[in-house]
Order: sequence, then C-alpha cells, then structure tokens
Amino acid sequence: MSTKIEKLLQPAAPLFELWEHAKENGTYFYNQPIQEFLKDGKVRVNGKEMGMYASYSYLGLLDHPRINAAARRAIEEYGTGTHGVRFLAGTLPIHDELEQTIADFKHTETAITYSSGYVTNLTVISSLLGRRDYVFSDKLNHASIVDGCQMSGAEFKRFQHRDMEHLERRLENTPADANKLVVVDAVFSMDGDIIDLPRLAELCEEYDAILMIDEAHSLGVLGETGRGIEEYFGLDGVADLNMGTLSKTIPSVGGYVAGKQKLIDFLRIISRAYIFSAALPPAQAAAANEAFKVILDEPERIEKLTANTEQFISGLQACGFDTLDTETAIVPVICSSIEKALLMTKYAHENGVFVLPVISPAVPPGLERLRATVTAAHEPDEIARAIEVLHAGGKKTGIL
Repeated sequence: MSTKIEKLLQPAAPLFELWEHAKENGTYFYNQPIQEFLKDGKVRVNGKEMGMYASYSYLGLLDHPRINAAARRAIEEYGTGTHGVRFLAGTLPIHDELEQTIADFKHTETAITYSSGYVTNLTVISSLLGRRDYVFSDKLNHASIVDGCQMSGAEFKRFQHRDMEHLERRLENTPADANKLVVVDAVFSMDGDIIDLPRLAELCEEYDAILMIDEAHSLGVLGETGRGIEEYFGLDGVADLNMGTLSKTIPSVGGYVAGKQKLIDFLRIISRAYIFSAALPPAQAAAANEAFKVILDEPERIEKLTANTEQFISGLQACGFDTLDTETAIVPVICSSIEKALLMTKYAHENGVFVLPVISPAVPPGLERLRATVTAAHEPDEIARAIEVLHAGGKKTGIL
C-alpha cells in the first residue's frame, strides 16, 4: 500500500486491527452471504439452517407471492430499468401509482420517492433548510438524519435522547422568526424505543416548528393497521413530513416522504437526489406498491408481530438480559464489551441463531450489544428456542 493511502487510513488503524483479530479467532460475522431464504424466519448461511434474528422484514413479506408476482409483471411490461431520471424520461405509471398508494396509506395529500432511505433523509433536510435556519435532532437519530442536518448548513442543535424538556429549552433559545425543523426517528434503530410523539407535536405547534418523522422502523410495526406512529398514538396528521423506507417492512428498495402537496411539489423541483438520480427500477416500484396493499389485506401479520415481540422481549428479560427500553421488534441484548458481544454472536451462530453484534464506536463503550430483531415470520416455538440459545450463550460468555 502506498504511503499516501496509509496516511489517509491511519485514523482507522485500531478498527482494522480489531477486525483482523476477529477474523483470526473466528468472531468476524459481517457481510456473510445469505444463501437461501427458508420458511418461518429461517435462512441458510454457510450451508447451515439458522433462525434469522437480524432481519428488517418485520412483517415477513419477503418472498410474498403477490409481491413477487407484481415485480414480475412490471419486468414483463417495462423491462429492468428506465430511460433516466424522473423529471426527464424516467417516470412510469407505476411510479405515480406507488406515490399515490403511499399517500393513501399515510393519509397525506401526496408523496415522493427516492432511490434509498439514506438519500431521502439527506436530500429532504438539506433541501428544506439553509443558513440562518435551525434544525433539531434527537441525539440517537439515524446517521442519514445527522448527515442531512450537517449538509443543510442550518444551525444544528441536538437534544438528549427522547428528552422533551431539553428540546423545549433548545426551542426557547431560538429566534422566534427563524425557520425551524424538528426531525426524529419514530422507532430508534439501535434501541427499539419510541419517540414521545404527543409531547413532540405539542412543542412543534407551540414553537412553530416543522415536524419530520423518520418511520423506517415503525411502518408496519406500530399502529393497529401498521400505518405507523401517528396511528399508534391516535394523532393522525400531526407530522408535516412522514419519511419512510421501502427496504424494511416493505421488501423492495428506496425511500419516500409523504406530506402536503405544496411541500412535496417543492421537493420535486429543488431536491438534488430527485433531479439527478435515476428512477426506481419498475420491478422494485411495483413490489413496493403491492406490499402496502398486502399490509392492509393481511392485518393478522401485525397481530402476530406484536405477539412475537412481547414473547421475545419478556423472555430475554426473564433470563436477566438488559434490553434497554425497547417496545418494538428491535431488541438490543446488551453485552457490555466488544469481546463479549463477538463471543456471544459466535455462540449463537454455532447453535443456529443468526444475530449480529453492534460494537463501539457504533454504540457507546459499555453498551455493545446484539441487535436482535423478531418478525411475523417467526413461530412461538422458534422464538422460545432462540431465547434458550441466547440464555445459554449469556451464561457461557459471562454476560449473565
């Protein structure tokens, strides 16, 4: 490696050293190819059947026959791509239909889609704000939100995690006539806890702030019909911007923002990721479109996810694990050190449970964890077995 590259990568040397050590002792688990998706929340990895507890497919819609059929029809009709960006030659009828489906699902006037969830947050926040504006972000918001806030050039104010009193103090110290945006995750992607939407909505109303909610991990998870956090709290329409992804509960790719017609029209005109990115492939747009309809047609999936979540969280807590304040399908299993998190993952994999570690610096030192997830595809007996494996692993590694 050249000297200039070594110099560039020097700050990351400890991380490279950690991963090399992990590879040597068999505790490197990232980027493993999933060879096959099986039934009931199982996968095949390295030739071994395992229970999948690292999936974003919360409602188990991956490989749903209706969704697969919609994607195949789109390929037969349109092919595998488009002729360009949306505002020139890339828009197909399925793109407009998908955006209308999203708007109807979220009870908004309209919606706009982008090529990924990350890009959605990045471009929406940086398009709406500029210098002399203010943006307020929960300390544990997703990296895409943080990057969008920084790219915008606005005054970037973080508040303590889910601390509405701290947010109010931040808002109080902001010029009354300034443009203000408060942006939060609905469900936090590492901890699984839920934002206090009722109080948040009150503060945004009181201080004349626009409210943007990232529903990446709440769509299909919260609310009686899976519509998300507003339905969960019975506060339909309090968010000015409802952002979400098409790659988690919705088994496709992309991101979206739903909201008022004028606001979304502004994004179509000004947001660079819309103007300069190719349109979603027709098969992916059709798959996403059908997935929203399946959620409404099969409400039993949400009921099962809720029951599975309760079983998984209560079972792990009964074993003595710290799962923080999670209330959702994202269940952190705190291991307290990098070494224990990696060894715990190794034990789980050896015993047929596919789960992955999250370590410092991705989470604070001392809060290294397994980031476990449960889905509607799991059966109660399989969840019970996964809990047994994790319990045994926790005792073996000294976590319990």
